[in-house]
Amino acid sequence: MGAGVMKSGGGGGRHRRRGGRGKAGVMSEINVTPFVDVMLVLLIIFMVAAPLLTVGVPLELPKTAAQAVATEQEEPLTISVQDDGTISIQNEPIAEDQLIGKLQAISAERTDDKLYLRADGKIPYERVVQVMGALNSGGFANIVLVTDAGGPSFDGQGAAGQAGN
Repeated sequence: MGAGVMKSGGGGGRHRRRGGRGKAGVMSEINVTPFVDVMLVLLIIFMVAAPLLTVGVPLELPKTAAQAVATEQEEPLTISVQDDGTISIQNEPIAEDQLIGKLQAISAERTDDKLYLRADGKIPYERVVQVMGALNSGGFANIVLVTDAGGPSFDGQGAAGQAGN
């Protein structure tokens, strides 16, 4: 009666695994395919979403021949006046009596004192000036009017002359 010792690889040659590894072998390979798939999907999502991150209040801005303002380091603080007269800070509508207080609280945390005023081209000029006056009396003197490019230049060439510049 003899006792035998078997290796962990199995008994004999019949039950051996392919590759010659035993049962206790550790797999040290990493499958990066799911990681790459997730990264590519996130890249596509961010590429599609990035242009949508601008201020989302739909306005029909007036067209002018003005040049674009240099880009800022901070996200611009934007006040929008819609065609029905509603005022919004960024995307949030706000009551007129709360506008200055909210802007002062926001601008206290910012380094840039510039405000961007967007107004729908259909609203009366009087309404735009009223909002600008309220902003100015609230202590905001650095106000930039936002418009679309391609408007008349009043130099005899009109919008067509802007394409050559």
